[in-house]
This record gives sequence, C-alpha cells and structure tokens, in this order.
Amino acid sequence: MMNAKAHEGSGRWSEQRRKSQAKRAERLQKMDAELERRLPARYARQRNRRIVASMGAGLLGLLWVDAAISWALAPSDTAMIANFVILGALVVLGFPVAGQLIAITRGMIFKREHELDERQQLARLRAFSTAHKGTTTLIILATAATMFADGDDDLHVPSAALFLILFALLVTHALLPQVVATWQMPDPPAEDDEDLADANAGHTA
Repeated sequence: MMNAKAHEGSGRWSEQRRKSQAKRAERLQKMDAELERRLPARYARQRNRRIVASMGAGLLGLLWVDAAISWALAPSDTAMIANFVILGALVVLGFPVAGQLIAITRGMIFKREHELDERQQLARLRAFSTAHKGTTTLIILATAATMFADGDDDLHVPSAALFLILFALLVTHALLPQVVATWQMPDPPAEDDEDLADANAGHTA
C-alpha cells in the first residue's frame, strides 16, 4: 500500500516536472524569437558587437567612478548630486544596452547548460572564465584599498562610498560575463553568413 502511494507520488512529481520543463522550453522558444526580432542585422559583425560590449563596460565603469567620487567628496552636496546624475544615466542608458547585449548573445549567459549547444557552452565557459579573472582583480584591489584606508586616520572611507563599492562589485560580478561574451562572440561560420544573407534578402523582398 505504502509502495503504491510512493509510486503514485513519484509519478505526480515526474509529471509536474515534465510540464514545468515543457513550459520553460516554450518560454525559451518565445524568448529566442523575440531576441532574434530585436537583433539588428548590423550586429552580425564582430566590430559592431564589440562597440555594444564597450558601451556595457563603460556603464559598469561608471559605477566605479561613482564610488570614487563618493569616497573623495562624501559627505557633501556635490557627492550627492554626482551620485544621482550617474545613477540616472545608468538607468536611462543601462537597460537599452543590457537588452542589446542579451539579444546579441541570445540570452546565452542566463540559460541552463542543457539548453545550449556545444558551441554556446564553450563560449559561455570562456566568458565566465575571463569575467571571473576581472572580478577577482577588482575584489583584491577594492579590499586592499579599503583595508589600507581603514588603517590611516586621514583616509577614512565614507559609508556611502563603501556601499557603492559593494554595489559596483555585485553588479560587475553579475553583468561582466554578458559583456565579455558579447566581446568574444566570433563572426558566424560561412554557412551561417549565407543563411543570414538569405534571411536579409527575404526581409528586403
């Protein structure tokens, strides 16, 4: 009796898992179609993709500029104004650029491993490896700087600056792989170039 109930419960769980996987696969198909629709043909070339990746890196750099300004000037009205201006620019510019980065890489960074083909898996692994080295370097530098300042009475770290440093680290850790993946993304193979040309010709017609 108990074995029958356990078998029934296992069957229900398996069915729920199958339905969940089917729904996720359907959502991914819709997302891929939407990303393909949002991807301009000009991003088929590496040079243009790297321009977008550079914009993403520049926006991440603004977070660190904001933290540096806060460290140098806080507490002050100047630091507060600079903080609001930079964060406003990040909100206005960051979402469109992030959307382009995700579209260019087809959401590769955020998908599960079994949802990627072999080429995408290798590209994501390479992107994470490079981004990890970058964030590790930033963590070491930020830790060394704050520890050095903490031991010197003349180099006090304002609490606002400390928060912005931690925030910059968190955002950089989360988004740098996306920037790196876009930068490293190679041009498509020759057969993909032909398919792209045929698709563009179809759209033109």
